[in-house]
Amino acid sequence: MPKPRSFLLHLLLIASCIANAAAADDAPSQGEWQLLHASIGVSAMHMQLLPGDFVLMFDRTDTGPSNISLAALAPCAATVDGADCTAHSVLLDLRSNVLHPYPLATNPWCSSGALLPNGTLLQTGGFSSGDRVARLFSPATGWVELPSFLAARRWYATDMILPDGRVLILGGRRQFNLEYFPHADAAPALTFFPFLDETTEPDAENNLYPFLHMLPDGTVFVFANDRAVVFDPYNRAPLRRLPPVPGGVPRNYPSSGSSVLLPLRPDAPAHAEVLVCGGAPRGAYHLALRNGTFVAADRTCARVAPTDPDPVVWAIEEMPMARVMGDMVLLPTGDLLIVNGAAAGTAGWELGRDPITRPVLYRPDAPLGSRFDQSSPLAASAVPRMYHSSAALDTYGRVLVGGSNPHVGYVFANVTYPTKLSLEAFLPPYMDSRHDSARPRVLLAPAEVGYGEATAVKFVIPAGVMAEGAGAGAGREVVRVAAVAPAFATHSFGMNQRVVELAVGRVAELDVGVYEAVVAAPPTPGVAPPGYYMWFVVHAGVPSSSAAWVRMRPLGPGT
Repeated sequence: MPKPRSFLLHLLLIASCIANAAAADDAPSQGEWQLLHASIGVSAMHMQLLPGDFVLMFDRTDTGPSNISLAALAPCAATVDGADCTAHSVLLDLRSNVLHPYPLATNPWCSSGALLPNGTLLQTGGFSSGDRVARLFSPATGWVELPSFLAARRWYATDMILPDGRVLILGGRRQFNLEYFPHADAAPALTFFPFLDETTEPDAENNLYPFLHMLPDGTVFVFANDRAVVFDPYNRAPLRRLPPVPGGVPRNYPSSGSSVLLPLRPDAPAHAEVLVCGGAPRGAYHLALRNGTFVAADRTCARVAPTDPDPVVWAIEEMPMARVMGDMVLLPTGDLLIVNGAAAGTAGWELGRDPITRPVLYRPDAPLGSRFDQSSPLAASAVPRMYHSSAALDTYGRVLVGGSNPHVGYVFANVTYPTKLSLEAFLPPYMDSRHDSARPRVLLAPAEVGYGEATAVKFVIPAGVMAEGAGAGAGREVVRVAAVAPAFATHSFGMNQRVVELAVGRVAELDVGVYEAVVAAPPTPGVAPPGYYMWFVVHAGVPSSSAAWVRMRPLGPGT
């Protein structure tokens, strides 16, 4: 039997261990990085999640042979840029983690894309042999090329799905105009867009890959350089100008900040806010290119509500660190993850320095000044992701991260920042195993739904019991359903990325741990353009283990 003093120390040690274990359980999660593939064979310069849980990734056809041989395929991949017998696009099956190669005939380097209402990817433009090409991709058909479809060269342009199912294609290098897919017989193929002419700079441009966001009323928000306009895509006419962002920092390529339309809420369906973060000071591109001087990136974010009455005011806040070439990814919780990028320099070959490997979370609903949580930093990746990297949300709530090829071709050795062919997944804090008992599992959701229709989503709570306060008439903070549009990610911008929170009505318990929520589909195509969305059930702040694919039915015949 221990002596009284030793026994007391023994009890204190046990209590200390229990306290330390409890403290560990209460410690905030930093998230987790997982390596999905050491090499996918190509550098993921472009990335698109597709219905059915597939991810398409591709680079360029003129960069030299990729690491995916097509020697077993007959005939060898013949491209306009020359046959190198390798694939430059791959399709990842998320369910099996298996990669499938797909040859490309023309060069899609620095191109754009949008998911059509039928689930096919429209992919437009590129460089050289691909600059006037429109391509269609689905896992069943592979690439289908439409040569000379585009009315102008589209290199560094942006695509956006419209409420009627058409795609707006805007800008590109020395292209101050727009066109549509498909073309309308009765309308001119090209429309001059003076805003792009006004925002270009003689040497650095700083308005390529303009940020496009569909507003709930069907108008289009366009951001280029350091300012924005709203225009009518049907009458092809500008409606109003917004004041420039204070500070005058360019945010578009090559200064390459990023932008998102913040999640749309059912209690204010006509209200929308846009966030623009990061970039590089004016002149940074030429200082890096000509002098080898890599100036610090910008650390500000600017937020505006373009749907509010004039005057429009930008609210300015700061990220925890400066960032250029960062990717902004909307999460099903309504929060925002900023990942990838560099702390100095700009986009372009060899022009970035000081990679930022630690993502940050932004909480849109928090008060101004406290939206970035700096008290619990997220886990850092071991892989620098700079120029030509990409990031996108997948159906499991992970953020897929790949690419980084800051060189003219594939360069794997004897350079500071080698070409990266690996693919990682960042698991946000909500995927921590401590939340598993609260994590919903979707059992049933509609395959297709019309605008404003009431429908039901059935799900299971592993703990068997909903969080306190849930049940009939539960508030949205307990049970929420988020519809997430998959983005076409390239050059620090997720085209068509969108989160629409659905109105949740009655929540009923059908059996032990089995629940059904009645929700209202988005009210209009301006709020949610037609096509495929990932529907996540979010319970007590924890998203479902996977999302259900639900198609928003076009109002007309559609695509």
